[in-house]
Amino acid sequence: MKQKIKQTKKLFGGDNSILICFCLAAAVIAVYWPVYKFSFINHYDDGVYVTGNKNIQSGFNFKNLQWSFTAGHASNWHPITWLSHTLDYQLFKNRAGGHHLINLLFHLANTILLFYFFKKVTSALWPSFFVAAAFALHPLHVESVAWVAERKDVLSTMFWLLTMLAYVNYAKSLKIKWYLSAFVLYVLGLMSKPMLVTLPFVLLLLDYWPLERKFGRRLVFEKIPFFVCSIASCIVTFLVQEYSGAMTSGELFSLKIRVSNTFVSYVIYIIKMIWPARLAVLYPHPGRSLSMAMVFGSVFILLFLSVIFIYFGRRQKFLTVGWLWFIGTMIPVIGLVQVGPQALADRYTYMPLTGLFIIMAFSAKEFISKRNRILFSVVLLIIWSFISSGQLSYWKNDGTLLANALRQTENNHIIMGNYVSWLTETGKFNEAVEQSYELLKIKPDSFQAHCNLGSLLLRMGKLNQAEEEFRIALKYKPDLEQVYFNLALVERKKDNLAQAVDYYYEALKIKPDYVDAYICLAITFGEMNKIDEAVETYRAALRIEPNNEIAKRNLNSLLKKYEKE
Repeated sequence: MKQKIKQTKKLFGGDNSILICFCLAAAVIAVYWPVYKFSFINHYDDGVYVTGNKNIQSGFNFKNLQWSFTAGHASNWHPITWLSHTLDYQLFKNRAGGHHLINLLFHLANTILLFYFFKKVTSALWPSFFVAAAFALHPLHVESVAWVAERKDVLSTMFWLLTMLAYVNYAKSLKIKWYLSAFVLYVLGLMSKPMLVTLPFVLLLLDYWPLERKFGRRLVFEKIPFFVCSIASCIVTFLVQEYSGAMTSGELFSLKIRVSNTFVSYVIYIIKMIWPARLAVLYPHPGRSLSMAMVFGSVFILLFLSVIFIYFGRRQKFLTVGWLWFIGTMIPVIGLVQVGPQALADRYTYMPLTGLFIIMAFSAKEFISKRNRILFSVVLLIIWSFISSGQLSYWKNDGTLLANALRQTENNHIIMGNYVSWLTETGKFNEAVEQSYELLKIKPDSFQAHCNLGSLLLRMGKLNQAEEEFRIALKYKPDLEQVYFNLALVERKKDNLAQAVDYYYEALKIKPDYVDAYICLAITFGEMNKIDEAVETYRAALRIEPNNEIAKRNLNSLLKKYEKE
């Protein structure tokens, strides 16, 4: 037993590293343990990942394996992440706590790996602890841990850290087994999330500091396979996102707007790292409303910091490495290629903030006395822990999450739309109507908002108001099949069955495989006592969806009734 303890101490450097690892683990569990009690899994868009994904629910089989490696579902190619969710579902089904627990365990593992890595390459105990503790407890990282759909963040980061560890072993020993290990781990990381495309760049930074390898052809050539995989991943990701339509929203913003938002976003990330306030699940893109004063101010700040860190980084290399780590690893998600409606996102900082933590930790070691830096770091980490705990509480269900986002942001029509849907699902119709009108003040030309409001009013029995909203929606989008479907429901409630039939046919002209429209049309034919038309319409629905239980049941019931007559 004593021999095992000695071996473990030797592995971690023979100092207080083991105690620090226990402290880090305890801190992570203390802050994040409430996620295990969450009874809700469908946060925001988790439906495409777990609760609404029939592929991962089918279990481990050849069909699911094939789907995992060929799907562009959720606008990404990450088969390892899909397989991770599949395993979770086999273990926990829809029990939210289990899925959240696995995210927590990955985050805990990443924290320990990060500490071990910096302790291994720098032999500096306190800075390594601070980098790992900041990574573990920073409020910007809550989103990646508390959001089941962000499994790709915590999973890919584990492979990122393992790749760096294997690479360090290779750099020190030049043994091919470590090089191959690093390469395989890197590929697995890319298959978990394409964010790792910048990792070869980070490996070059590690060569500069702390490894301080002599620059030469070898350093460049040994990275070529990594860069080739990185380029391939970029191409695959671009094709998947273009095919899925994820980049459509980016087309609304010109290159000038995207570049401007990039500079501002970098500065906002730095500010939120120092003082993480007004955090939200989605920050709406400012678009043309972004002031030039803010843009030029952000450019000046970034240039000033770059000059400072690179100039003084000639002697204190960690300054240059930390700054370029942060700037470089943010590039895939900084918004130059706009994917989605957000200006920035907390989850994007999960690994990039490590660069800023490096600057803080090793600068404190160099320029602040031991007593003062320990006191300062403890106070800062405690503050971040309390903020993280508060932020985590908003993730217990969609209602608290979305309501908080509305409080922390302005003109956030996307979150407001999701909040209206949540209010509707939970039966809070009056509040949903009120929020819908607030949404239309921000986005009066939103056909979807008018359509959703009409649907809500229809459920409340306010037929004339519902019809008015549907017609406004058609004004903005004449080929919206859902509106014609809803107008048919309005006419049915008014007993205008012939008009309802016309609207169902309009919906089917736009969307010929609209099964719900076929079923409701068949029901309407039945109400009109047009049995032959109803039977044929049910059969048309079943030709599209042979296993549709509603169509089967209604058709059988209609045929039995017709036979008796």
